[in-house]
Amino acid sequence: MIFDRNEKKEVIALLGAGSMGTAIVRRIAAGRKILLGDISEKSLEKVSHDFKYSGYDVETMIVNALDKSSVEAFAQKAASLGDVKYFIDTAGASPNQAKPEHILALDMVGTGYAVDAFGKVMAKGGAGLIVASQTGYMYPIPYETELEILNTPTEKLMDLPFIRETAMQRSGIAYMIAKRVNQLQAQKAAATTWKARRARINTISPGVIVTPLAYDEFAAAGEGYQKMVDASAAERCGTSDEIAEAGAFLLGEHAGFITGTDLLIDGGVIASIRTGVYKLH
Repeated sequence: MIFDRNEKKEVIALLGAGSMGTAIVRRIAAGRKILLGDISEKSLEKVSHDFKYSGYDVETMIVNALDKSSVEAFAQKAASLGDVKYFIDTAGASPNQAKPEHILALDMVGTGYAVDAFGKVMAKGGAGLIVASQTGYMYPIPYETELEILNTPTEKLMDLPFIRETAMQRSGIAYMIAKRVNQLQAQKAAATTWKARRARINTISPGVIVTPLAYDEFAAAGEGYQKMVDASAAERCGTSDEIAEAGAFLLGEHAGFITGTDLLIDGGVIASIRTGVYKLH
């Protein structure tokens, strides 16, 4: 049976087939073409099956987000399917899953590769969304250092003294810095490469969101996360569906004047830290 006879569909590309990314895609995918990219063939099979049996038009591609050529091939594949209207990047590793080098290579450099690659293929009026983290607000980076990061090509980021000497200290610090860099990467792209394509790009910074990936963090540092949640204004964890609502807004037409910015979605965790209600250790 042919479910959709429409041709020349707008394309949605998702890098990282996790629960937050797929929840965002579901909000905007009706009548559009979905391209899923992930390093795990098993994850791609499961997610694409769920999309197909929900009536969506989906293709998959194995992508190594650490490899520049692999990410560029993913962007070219998306462009071959039609006008790339939306790009969402959720690929990354959490502090208790990897060493600092891997976190920085994937969450920082890998994200930069994706922002750069899709900055060459986005359709006019398109929009991108990078999933960063509330932790991007937890480790202040000196202004001069942020300017240096903004003016450094993606493939040179690991060579910066700040990255080598500070970010490499611990996985937690590497993650915080990588997520702040994600916010800076979106700012830079919004003003340069993505602007040239007449496309927008933003980041969202989720707080403690319950996902399968998050359970690894809860198992390793559950007590700390519990205290953080208890000190927040919401006094609960968030859900992927709540992230999807915000993501769909930033990608949609009602956010047409929003680009190069970050939306913090953390239930008030950062507010509690900045006011001293909760203290990081």
